[in-house]
This record gives sequence, structure tokens and C-alpha cells, in this order.
Amino acid sequence: MRIGLICANDDELAPFLEEMEVTGTQEHVMLKFYEGKLGGNDVVALYSGVCKVNAAIATQVLIDHFEVDGVINAGVAGGMDPKVKILDTVVSTEVGYHDVADGILTDFHPWMKTIFFQADPAMLASAKKALASYPSKGSIHFGRMVTGEAFIDQEGRTQINEKYHPLSVDMETGAMAHACYVNKIPFLAVRSITDADEETGDDAFNANLEEATRIAKDITLQVLRELVK
Repeated sequence: MRIGLICANDDELAPFLEEMEVTGTQEHVMLKFYEGKLGGNDVVALYSGVCKVNAAIATQVLIDHFEVDGVINAGVAGGMDPKVKILDTVVSTEVGYHDVADGILTDFHPWMKTIFFQADPAMLASAKKALASYPSKGSIHFGRMVTGEAFIDQEGRTQINEKYHPLSVDMETGAMAHACYVNKIPFLAVRSITDADEETGDDAFNANLEEATRIAKDITLQVLRELVK
């Protein structure tokens, strides 16, 4: 199985490159793709850049040029549900947008039955098995993520929670899941929490970024190792 591994920024990708056996690199659409071995899998890894369009572009290149069999998004996110604390990790069961009007994805292409992109069942089962007794520093939650084109501090938090009831929020996952959905490519996301309701904003994000990226890397590696069994 060849896995595409996408992080949003270089800080999130760096811990993976430290452990990846890189055999080559390629550049496409102003992005650098690292090919090699990680967690026993053939992996193509990169950081896409922040925002939905960048994430979708990177995912489509992984699918078209590198012919990956599945895509994993790994990195950090903001915690939304009060039970999700800083340095916890969320593994996606489904992903949606919090800034797309109702009906856009169900009444028009790709004519979905719901507004949520489901995680691949086989990848999700492997993740649950791999993490059942994994001693992560924070708790591991399986559930809904939402994506939008803004960093969510206190402003907008209540509205998003009341409408979508997500565990976490970020700026890329939905677009990656969307690209995988229309291409029929398995997708899963792993996001560790840098900021949450009790500690929000850029200061919290920056203070917890390094540790959260390490946690996301370790958990994603556990999942990758399970995928090759």
C-alpha cells in the first residue's frame, strides 16, 4: 500500500522526515514531495500549505502523479468539544466544512447524501486497533472534524459547535477528504490539539505546536505500522 501523507505546514512535516527513509524527492505545483519508507509503508510525504485550495491541490497531485492507494492527513488542530483538551488527539470518523452553505455538496457535485466525508472504514478500523492501548500523552478521540478558511479563536466557536458538533477544527482536512472522495481514494486524518476552549489564540497555538506535532507523528506512525499487517 502506497500512502500519501499530507501535513499543512513544515513544522508538522518535520518530525516525520526525521524518521522517514527518504529515497527521492520531486517537485510539482511549487510543492516538494518526499518519497520513501515510513512505518513499514511506501510513503509520499509533503506539506501542502495552509488553506483548503492548497490542501486539495496537494491531494490531487498525490493521486494523479504518485498513484497513492490512500491518504493520511496528520498535524494539529483546534479543539472544539469541551472534552477535547490541549495535546489530545482526534482521529477522523467524518469530516465536513463549517463555512460552506447548506446544499452545496448535496444538491450539486458531488451530490453527497450528507455534508460529511466519511473516513475509510478499513483505515479507521486499523487506527482503532493500533491505538486501543497506545499510551499517548493526551487522550485519543475518534469523531467529527470540520474545516474552514479561518483560525477559530473564541469568535465563531459557539456557532460552529451548535451547528456541527465537531471535536476539532482546522483549515485543510475537509478539502483533502473532498478530493479523496471524488477520486474514490481511502482517507483518514490524525490531528493533535494545540488550542481549545480553555486556552485559545495564536499564543496557545505557538506554545503547544512543537509538542502537538510530535504526538501527531507518533500516533500516525502507530497507524501506519498497523496498515502493513
